[in-house]
Amino acid sequence: MKKRSFLLMGLGAAGALTVGWGLLPPRQRLTGVALPLTDGQVALNAWLKLNKDNTITLAMPKSEMGQGVFTALAMIVAEELDVPLSAVRIEQSPIDRLYGNVVATASGIPFRPDDEGALARTVRWTMTKVARELGIMMTGGSSSVADLWLPLRQATAMAKAALLLGDKFTLGDTIQYKLKDAKDFKLLGKPTPRTDIHGKVNGRAAFGIDAAALNSKRPDFYAAVLLSPARGGAVAKVDTKTAIVLQPNINGSGTSGGIAVVAKSYWQAKTELDALKIEWAQAATSTWSNETVTQTLATALDKEDGFTYWNKGDAKALLAQAISSKASQPTHLTATYSAPYLAHATMEPMNATVSLIGKGAERKAIVTVGTQVPDLARAAAAKALGVAKENVTLKVPFLGGGFGRRLEVDIVTQAASIAASHFGTDKEGTLQVIWSRQADMQHDFYRPAALAKFEAGLDKDGNITAWVNKSAGQNIVPQYFARNVGLPMAGPDKTSSEGAFDQAYEFASAHVSHVAVDMPIPVGFWRSVGHSHQAFFQESFLDECAQASKPKDAFVQSVAYRRSLLKNHPRHLAVLDLAVSKHGGALPERSLGVALHESFGSIVAMVAEVSVGESRKIRVHKMTAAVDCGFCINPLGVAAQVESSVAFGLSAALFGKIDVKDGKVQQSNFHDYRVLRINEMPIVQTHIIPSARAPEGMGEPALPPVAPAVANAVFALTGERLRSLPLALA
Repeated sequence: MKKRSFLLMGLGAAGALTVGWGLLPPRQRLTGVALPLTDGQVALNAWLKLNKDNTITLAMPKSEMGQGVFTALAMIVAEELDVPLSAVRIEQSPIDRLYGNVVATASGIPFRPDDEGALARTVRWTMTKVARELGIMMTGGSSSVADLWLPLRQATAMAKAALLLGDKFTLGDTIQYKLKDAKDFKLLGKPTPRTDIHGKVNGRAAFGIDAAALNSKRPDFYAAVLLSPARGGAVAKVDTKTAIVLQPNINGSGTSGGIAVVAKSYWQAKTELDALKIEWAQAATSTWSNETVTQTLATALDKEDGFTYWNKGDAKALLAQAISSKASQPTHLTATYSAPYLAHATMEPMNATVSLIGKGAERKAIVTVGTQVPDLARAAAAKALGVAKENVTLKVPFLGGGFGRRLEVDIVTQAASIAASHFGTDKEGTLQVIWSRQADMQHDFYRPAALAKFEAGLDKDGNITAWVNKSAGQNIVPQYFARNVGLPMAGPDKTSSEGAFDQAYEFASAHVSHVAVDMPIPVGFWRSVGHSHQAFFQESFLDECAQASKPKDAFVQSVAYRRSLLKNHPRHLAVLDLAVSKHGGALPERSLGVALHESFGSIVAMVAEVSVGESRKIRVHKMTAAVDCGFCINPLGVAAQVESSVAFGLSAALFGKIDVKDGKVQQSNFHDYRVLRINEMPIVQTHIIPSARAPEGMGEPALPPVAPAVANAVFALTGERLRSLPLALA
């Protein structure tokens, strides 16, 4: 063991490993971090440790928030090492830019997926290098598997080669290794139960809110918070001196102002908090209501040109010709679509636990929080506590839902600020901050509200000659980076128009633009981000174009129309055809609707089977999904994410909206922010297309086509076109 330890650890230090990354622009991601070792462990590289019992520990930089990433990434390691999945342990990785998410950061550029021009290739190359240097550790953008597919395979294959060589090499030798051929896979691609499922079923799995279980004892103190009724507001006056006044926007984190009460139990803190008399100051959002938001978006859509994300041919000129045409057949279609603000509404409300140890220059902190961005969370805690980042240890347990909400570090900043105020500079102790559901709902960073106007020119056969689409809404990326990274962001925000400009449809001419609108309601990343509403807009209006000829069978026409626009996109055609063929026909008094969408590298087609009851209530009975996500590591994991996306997507499509009045969010809990009930959940069938391509994302791509598939089915059944979310028949 000693000789092997010396040889393996010395190889990284000597820089003797040949890992094949020299031909790629970013720096290598295999060595350069010293993993913490205990009980005879041997570090094989920056990702893997060999344990005394011959099991393997994987250093995990990603967060598990229900997407099954712990299982999928462990499967990669087990496959390359030819060991059982049970032999792979998971341990949180150190915080280091080597573990930064390259794929998610680099993919944030506004180019269409099929754009292989010189400019697109150059920018992608540059952004990949920049992403590697920034090294932001992040779980999001359906990128975990795509980001680590190659690095983990390389790290594992290299470690395997070194172990097989044993003492047959000397320091300075080059290790040659070969990645396993896909035809030899024994585990990858096979349906595999998730490794974390037992703990989540029997209650042993610990989430951030389970501070007592995570730290082997109850926190010394709990803090309950009451935040300004108006988003971003502040406290004007409070009738006690024992409460902690929280200023708005602490350290630029976007928090609302409020009051915190600290006590020995959360119930005691909440009870004392509810008894306080508080006067609130006027907030910048106080003049904003639903009507203000809608009018601001409508004015921007009408009067501003916005940024052009895609321009092909001269769509606007051709559209003008269609409008002036005197032909008897319809030659010009136009429609406006809308989507409201949405909250994340994770099952686990926001919380964080801060333990302070030592005094003065030796002051250290342990922060336990469910976060999607551990390095940003650690930096936020250090800043609020006034200590060096190196003096903060961050523990990331299971997340009780993320959906983009836990990309924000506001709860960490707030908890650290309360702990600093309560303990001062010399007292030690542990404090947990727990938000109520009301605070969680009313102080979110919301999915942006948006409007989109479409115009299409049609020839005598109903084919699209010109496609013009302009949307209006708030940009997310500039807000996010200012709040959480402290960096200004310039240029267009891809997420505002993604799903509108980057689809595969082969329009003869097209012009797609977006107007960035500045409003004080804070927005953030919400599951599938811009795709979540742009897919509804585009797939619904495309269906309007398909139905302009008033066909006998609306569903058949919807499918045929899409097929005619995908002649040079065989992957998309295959996905569409598979979903349609697998679903079959609709039962009596029901209709079918279809939608096709590409996001995060994956293509998903969704067929919805819908009925409408006597009360005009929309009921979704069955959803059939076809998926091309590249090589599928775990079919069970993909199916679970499709089912999750249907539940999440239908909740938003049928019920979801955040209303604002005088700057105050009106929804407060699940009684008025409805989610799908278990008796409303449709049958979901998932069909996966085999692929030799590298794996792509699946945490989000099945969500965007849900709403338009349902809306198109409702039209086929009733003849009524629903252009606003949530979907409701008058």
